[in-house]
This record gives sequence, structure tokens and C-alpha cells, in this order.
Amino acid sequence: MINEEFYKKHYKKFFVIPILLLVISLVVIYDFNSKTGDIVNKDVSLKGGLTATVYIDNVDVLELEEFLDGKFDDVLVRELSTVGKLNGFIIESGDVDDKKLKSVLEEKYGVFGSEDFSVEITGSSLGESFYKEMLKAILFAFLFMAFVVFVAFRSFIPSIAVIFAAILDLVITLAIVDLVGIRISTAGVAAFLLLLGYSIDTDVLLTTRMLKRKEGGLFERMIGGVKTGLTMTVTTIVALSVAFIFSNSLILKQMFLIILIGLFVDVISTYFMNAGILYWYSRRKDG
Repeated sequence: MINEEFYKKHYKKFFVIPILLLVISLVVIYDFNSKTGDIVNKDVSLKGGLTATVYIDNVDVLELEEFLDGKFDDVLVRELSTVGKLNGFIIESGDVDDKKLKSVLEEKYGVFGSEDFSVEITGSSLGESFYKEMLKAILFAFLFMAFVVFVAFRSFIPSIAVIFAAILDLVITLAIVDLVGIRISTAGVAAFLLLLGYSIDTDVLLTTRMLKRKEGGLFERMIGGVKTGLTMTVTTIVALSVAFIFSNSLILKQMFLIILIGLFVDVISTYFMNAGILYWYSRRKDG
């Protein structure tokens, strides 16, 4: 455990890690945007297109994706499995005709019955509308949370520290999602909204412990807040990891994965950045 003298002497050095990650993340997002025209890789639910579900087993998904890449542009193939057992695959594409796709697949795997092949099509305007509405939801949620934080603490620096930590969470998580190559669906955008709420929660917990409680010294209160917050985060990570492993829904898996990434980022932004800002502010305020 870090003692108070060590922390008092070196706490500002901890700021380097989240700030460096933020700068790298902004570069990654800028580069991704310059190459794709957007800050995220959207799936068909957000940009429109076709989602085909095929229920056959004994399929090499990588081989199938290479086969389809030679016939179509912008094709993604994903496994459809139950507890490790392959039940079929899902094909997503923004510009493939469903009849042509079925014909190509039947050339390779034989004729499909009606129960073995299903297609969902999302219009491009509808997908774009979903995307814009979800972004507005995140923006309004962020603004309302910022307002509540300012009202609760009525102090500029602690409130800004909480908001900045939340921004760090979202930006760094988004950069990691871009690097990993996750195609964001409407559920993925919802996961960012949930992550925003969780980030504010852990930062408010720490700020309340350090600024509003008076028992014990400042460092002692900070350590107490860190222990409580980390306990919450670790239990959430364990629960989501189990859910991710055993879930059969690709939508839920994406949500769990994004939130898991964000929780690890939240540890850095809250306890490396926010805790240090609050420690500096409290010491300066108390003289």
C-alpha cells in the first residue's frame, strides 16, 4: 500500500499516464476518422444494410469470410454459437443483395431451407437516424450529469475533475474499440451510455469521501474511497466477464465487452487523475 509521504511527493506524476493515454487516443480517433469518415466503425444497425443468419454447422468462418470477400465488398462474418458449439454464422454487409448472397452461399453449401436462412434489412436513412438519436442521448445525458455534479458539489475544480474523468473514460474506450475493430451497433452505443453513468458514479463516490466527510485525514479518506470504488469495479468486472463468456447473444457480448474495457480505463482515470486532482485541491483549500 502506498504511504502518505510517498503519495504527497509523487502524486502529480500519476497524471502522466491518463494524459498520455488521452493524447494517444485522440490521435487514434483522428486517424480512424480520416480513413473512414467517422469516429466509429458502425454496423448495419447504424449505417443500414443486410444481416443474414444461416443455421448450418461445420463451417470455417475465416475461410467463408475470405470466400465472400472475393465476391462482395464490406462483408463481415461472425460465428453463431451456444456454449462453444457452432450453430451457424451471421453475415453483415452494407451493399449486398440478399438474393445474390443466398445464391452464392448455396453454390458453396447447397440449397437452404426457409428455416436455415433468414435476412433482416435496415434502410440507410433509418440506421443513420438511429445513430444520430443515440449520440444525442449520450450528449444530453452527459450535460444533465454535469449539471447534477455542479449542483451537488458547488465547487468548480472538483466538478470539472469528475467531468474530465468521464471524458477520459469515453475517449480512451472509444480509441480501444476502434483499434480492436469492433463494429458498433445500437447496443454498443447504449454501452457507452451505461459506461458514462458508471464513470460518474465512481468519481462522485471518491469526491464525496474526500471532500464532504470529515472523519480521518485527507489521505485516509482518499484510500477509503479508492478501496470502496475498486471493490465495486472488481465485482462488476467479474460479473460481466462471466456474462460475456456464457452469453449466446452477440449484442449482449458487444455491450459487455465495451463496458469491460471502460471499467479498466475508469480505474486509471478515477484513481490516477481524479484522486490526484482532489488531493491537490483539498490541500490547497485547507492551506
